[in-house]
Parts: sequence; structure tokens; C-alpha cells
Amino acid sequence: MPEERAVSVSEAIARAKRALEGVRLRVVGEVSEFADKPGYAAAYFTVSDGAAALPCLMWRDQYASSGVVLRCGILVEMDGYFSAYAAKGRMQFIVRSLSLAGEGRLRLEVAELARRLETEGLLRPERKRELPAYPARIGVVTSPRGKAVHDVLRTLRRRYPLAEVLLAGVAVEGTEAPSAILEGLEVVADARPDVVLLVRGGGSYEDLMPFNDERVARAIAACPVPVVTGIGHEPDTSIADMVADVRASTPTAAAESVAPSVDELSVTLHKTRRLLGRALQHRVQVAEHRLGVLVHRPVFTDCTVLTGPAAQALDQAGIALRRALPVRLEREDERLTRIADDLTLIGTRMLPQVSERVSRSGRDLERLGPRLVERATDSVGQAAARLHDLSPVAILGRGYAVCRTSDEGRVLRSAAEVSTGDRVTVTLGKGTLGCVVESTEKEEHDG
Repeated sequence: MPEERAVSVSEAIARAKRALEGVRLRVVGEVSEFADKPGYAAAYFTVSDGAAALPCLMWRDQYASSGVVLRCGILVEMDGYFSAYAAKGRMQFIVRSLSLAGEGRLRLEVAELARRLETEGLLRPERKRELPAYPARIGVVTSPRGKAVHDVLRTLRRRYPLAEVLLAGVAVEGTEAPSAILEGLEVVADARPDVVLLVRGGGSYEDLMPFNDERVARAIAACPVPVVTGIGHEPDTSIADMVADVRASTPTAAAESVAPSVDELSVTLHKTRRLLGRALQHRVQVAEHRLGVLVHRPVFTDCTVLTGPAAQALDQAGIALRRALPVRLEREDERLTRIADDLTLIGTRMLPQVSERVSRSGRDLERLGPRLVERATDSVGQAAARLHDLSPVAILGRGYAVCRTSDEGRVLRSAAEVSTGDRVTVTLGKGTLGCVVESTEKEEHDG
């Protein structure tokens, strides 16, 4: 077999590069190193699975269009091919497309939901409500079989046994958990508690995903009472924690946040009772002192303090009235005297004029009286003649008669008003006749 010709380093790297670039793969790994400095034409990072590490390169425009923000610890899925960097003699993986994988994808979705809820204002601090100082009823929404429910009940019993606990046991893990949590919140809210605890124990990021559900977040925001969350452990923060009115690090801490310690409350009440007693005692002493001052005031020891000024004012008014009446009467008497003198003077002046007017009126009446009498006599005569002409007696005197019914005295105007045999009374110009109707003849009129 002929001996193969030796090649240069550049040729060897070129052959290796051509061979590597024919290998196209989809690779999943965790980012262990990442360098993205301004001015670089590519993003350089390393992915690892714990047993091996793979240097990667992704050109700047492709990295920007992927929408993924690389950082150490996230799991990514890459599509690309192998290549070699001749200057360093180093193999590298050229990434053509990049996406988050596993937990990384979930975290991206949760971050997007958080940004959307923040835009709507559901995460703002001013929306958060204050917890009641001494809740009478505490609602708890959690798994009935987990450790969290025992921690919460133990803490509430130890710190604040006065409260009534309303427990809604729901699934807190799995695909059906969000719907179960929604139902639990609704049932507890219908029972009208003062505050609601939404808790669960620790777990992986995937286990806590039901508390990153948008429906659960909106249900917490719409709950009519404050909601306290205690989900997982201290580092875990879910969308439910962000929307809740108070976020506690653990279920036990959540129970402690809503349950005041009975021992601390007893100390506070004892201190308050002591302060209240002192305040009441001081209030009584002040009132007693004021009462003592008031008792010795003249108004409560001598009634003339109140009535004296009024009585004195009444006396002064009487004196003034007695002085004023004689003067007023004298003035009125003088005024009446002047009026009487004026009337006498006016009467003396007007008497000759009135006498002359009366004499003149008498002469006019003597001259016009006979004429007035003659006119009145003529008018009365004419009226009497007219009255005589219109009198029924005068009409009867000319030969007419008036026929009436004998029983009612009603004037008969038609033969149809009586029948044969009826008795009637006929009044003549002189005298009256009693008659019996022998026959009637009705006068016919043309229609």
C-alpha cells in the first residue's frame, strides 16, 4: 500500500471542516457559558449536558431574530451544523435556529404573561389590599393531602385559634389543577371569609405551573377579599404571587401573616387595658375638677345672679314708663284741643256757605217738584192701563173662560187631556161652573 502523502495543517483543517459541515443535527443542551459583547459579529456560547460541552456560534442577525435571550442555566434547542475554526483549530457548532426547551420555554411564557398583566395594572402595588387585623373567618385553598395544609392548620391553631377556618381541598398539580384552584377560590369566596390563603408545598418549576395560569391570576385579582399566597419555597415566585395582595415565602409564613399571635395579642390587650384605665381615670379626675369649679360659681349658689339684671331692667322700664305717660297724655290733650279749635273755626267759616246751598236747593225743588209729580203720574197711569189690558180678569170679561181639572185645578189646554165623564171647573168673567165632559173633539193639525 503506497504511503499517504503528508498534508499541511491548513489542508488538514480544511478537510476536517468539509467533513464536519456535512453533519447537520438538532441539539438540546444547557447554556454553561455565554459571551455577547457589543461589536461582535456573532454570539458565542457553550452548551453542555453534564458529560460533554459543545462550543456554539450564532450570527448576530439570526440570534436577534430568534427572540431568545441567552443566559447561563437555561435549556435550549438548536438546529445547525458542525464546522471548524482554522485559525485556532477548534471545532464549533454553527447555530441556524434557536429556541427555548423544557423549563426555559415555560419561563419565557410566564415572563410574557407577567408583562401582559403588568400592562393591565394587575401587578401594581396600589391595587393590593390591606389584610384584616383580626380575621374572624380564614379561607384556605390547597391540597387536602399535602404537607402545606397541615403546616397552615397547625400555625393557625397555635397563633390564632379564635378564627374559623374554611378549607377547600383542591388539586394543586397537573393539567386539571388550574380549574380546581378556580373552583376552590370561588367556593371559599361564596362563604364570605375575611381573607383567603392560597398555598402549596415546594416542587419543580413544572410542578408549580398551575399557579402561573392566567385564569388563576385573574381569579385572585377578582376575589372580593384579600388573597395571601404561600407557594413553594423562598426562591419560587409565580404569577399568583405577583397578583396576590400579599406574597409569603412558604405556606407557614402565609398563615403567620394573617393570624396574629394570641400571646402577642394578649400582651397588647393588657397594655391597652392599662392605658385605657389610666386615660379613664384621668378623664374622671378632670371632670371632677371641672364640676367642683362649676359648683362654686355664683350662678349655682344665688338665683338672683340670673334674675337680678332682668328684674332691675324691668324696674327701670317701669320708672321710665311712669315718667313718659303723663307727658304723653298732656301732649295728646293739647293736640285734641287744637283739633277741636280748628274744627270750630272751620265750621264757623263754612256755615254761611252751607246755609246758602241749602236755601238754593230748596227753591230748585219747589220749582221742579210739580213737573216731576206730573211725569210720575202719567207714567203710572200708562202702566196701569197696560196692566189692565193684560189682566186675565179683563180677558175673561170679554167672554173668554178658563177650564181646569176639578181635582188638581190644573189648566186644560187640549181636549186630549180629559176623557168623557171627567169633571172640570170652568171659570167665567163672573162666576164658576162645575161641568161633566160629555164628549171630546180633538183638533187636528197639519204635520
